[in-house]
Order: sequence, then C-alpha cells, then structure tokens
Amino acid sequence: MRIDVLTLFPQMFESPLSCSILKRAQDNGLLETALTDIRDFSTDSYNKVDDKPYGGGPGMVMMPGPVFDCFEHVQKLSPEEGRPILLTPQGQQFDQAKALELAAEKRLILIAGKYEGFDERIRTGLGAEQISIGDYVLSGGELAAMVIIDAVVRLLAGALGDEDSAKDDSFSEGLLEYPHYTRPEVFRGMKVPEILLSGDHAKIAEWRRHKSLERTKKWRPDLLRNGDST
Repeated sequence: MRIDVLTLFPQMFESPLSCSILKRAQDNGLLETALTDIRDFSTDSYNKVDDKPYGGGPGMVMMPGPVFDCFEHVQKLSPEEGRPILLTPQGQQFDQAKALELAAEKRLILIAGKYEGFDERIRTGLGAEQISIGDYVLSGGELAAMVIIDAVVRLLAGALGDEDSAKDDSFSEGLLEYPHYTRPEVFRGMKVPEILLSGDHAKIAEWRRHKSLERTKKWRPDLLRNGDST
C-alpha cells in the first residue's frame, strides 16, 4: 500500500512513521509513505496558502489553488490512482469498519486541513471522501491522518507479528476486547482467572466472548445496537 499525505506540517509525521509497526511495515515493503508540503505549491513570495473568508468571520480558510495543484502533482507520483480523503470534522466518523475498507485499497491520499478549514471548492472539486476521527476539533488534520494511517496499516497482511492479533482487537467484531493477563500468576493478591490456566481452549474462547459482551454492555452499550448482544 502507498499512502500520500498532503500537509502544511510534514515534520509532524517523521516520528510516528519511524517507529513500531509503521516502521516495520515500511521496512518489509508492505507500506510506502510520501509527505508533500502544500505550501510548496503557493504562488506568491510569502508561501501563502490561506486567506480571509468571503462574507467575513474569524480565522483564515485554506485557498483552493495550492491544494488543487498539490493534489494533482501527488496523484501523478504513482501509476496507481489514489483514493482522496479530506480530514475534516464534517466527515463520516472513522471506525474499524472504515479502517478495514481502506486497508483493501492500494493507495490513499490523505489531505490534512488547517485554520478554519477548506474552501468549499476543494471539497466539491476534488471529489474527495470526507472523514472525521471524532466529534471534537483539532488544530489541524495531521493527527487525524496519523490515526487513520496507524489503524489501516495494522490491518495489512504481515504488518503484525501475529496475524490473529488484529482479529482480536476491540471493535473487530463490534465488541470491546476481553481482558488479558500474563505472568506472574498472582500479583499483589490479584490472581489470573483459573479458566485461563485450564488449557481448555473451547472454554477459554467462551469465557473471552462472555467478557467481551460484559465489557461492551458496561462501557459501550451503544455498540450493541448494531452488534451481537447474545
């Protein structure tokens, strides 16, 4: 998979992309990333990419010219046409199902906004999908892009050390994940549940399923409206 990011702050991605699963995925040839600075496509000597909104109001709005020119340049960097995505609070809320959908793509182009947002012609003219990572406001789309990259890449075949890890993650089946335990068997008087020491894999699976449902009902009952509550 190739992921391009259009941003005013490419340096924000350097550390996340050079650590852990994202680094390993790139080292193993599963992931190619490219960061492009939208400011490089400004047409004036001040590298201006934003301006005051027509009609008045606070803040500044990202101008369409630099974003269009940057996107069209990036689209040509690979023979595989990228799926364009605007990171914006107005978008569809990102979830595990969307992560699975995006993980099936060969190329994504993430466009991170800043200031008061995008000129509306960017939304309509690029024909980009809009995605939000939650009902809150960030200073820009960079952190949202990082969240999407991480969630998507861990679903790529070979990205994780254990191929079953992603299958057991919270939300993979619409439920929160069951509790985990490791050594020591007893820690400060707290014991590992006996069922996990039994070696009976069928009973362990049943216990884990029960605990997932129990946790989901307690902490995220909203998930059960579309999930399995049995």
